[in-house]
Amino acid sequence: MGGAGGRRRAAGAALLLALAGPVLPAAAHVLNTDLSKLSRTEIFGTYLQLGFTHIIPLGLDHILFILSLYILEPRLKPVLTQATAFTVAHSITLGLAMYGLIRPPSHIIEPIIALSILFVALENIITDRLNPWRVAIVFGFGLVHGMGFASVLTGLGLPAKDYIGSLISFNVGVELGQVAVILLAWALVGRWAANKSWYRQRVVVPASVVIGLVAAYWTVERVFFT
Repeated sequence: MGGAGGRRRAAGAALLLALAGPVLPAAAHVLNTDLSKLSRTEIFGTYLQLGFTHIIPLGLDHILFILSLYILEPRLKPVLTQATAFTVAHSITLGLAMYGLIRPPSHIIEPIIALSILFVALENIITDRLNPWRVAIVFGFGLVHGMGFASVLTGLGLPAKDYIGSLISFNVGVELGQVAVILLAWALVGRWAANKSWYRQRVVVPASVVIGLVAAYWTVERVFFT
């Protein structure tokens, strides 16, 4: 019995390390293209791809945030409502940051992003239903995540000849990445398990515990070791 328990604990620790490790910095985005030689259509496609890859596969923290939103109420309409609020919010702060109207310090924003994931994960454990005010909370967190997205685009830069278009296409790419995460979660879990009597006990709580532990690790790492 002790051996089996030890193996489960070891497997759990390995899972946490695997999840916590692959979060890549903005520098992971590489733009090896001379934007001045691209058409507006090609620029739109380039930044659309950058936005998508910022979520899949580079944005594990954002993926876990979206999954945390999804698993409590695994129907498409509620989670898409929350995702839309999140998108509107991060679009606002991303635009403000890129135009230099706000200058969010990354050493503050990144720990708050981790805390936002921890908050939603803990809420999933504490409550068994989706509260109406959660959309407002998600909107607020979206404002913070938008400042995190800005650090990516600040490092990459935006082409002068299509500044607004590339900003919009990056946002669209981010949204498509989020929708892909939601649809995949729905196909793998929500579609067949959401109505099961054991769904909360076997899916919501364990998944939220793992996500919460990873987010707590990121919080400590980003506050003290980054």
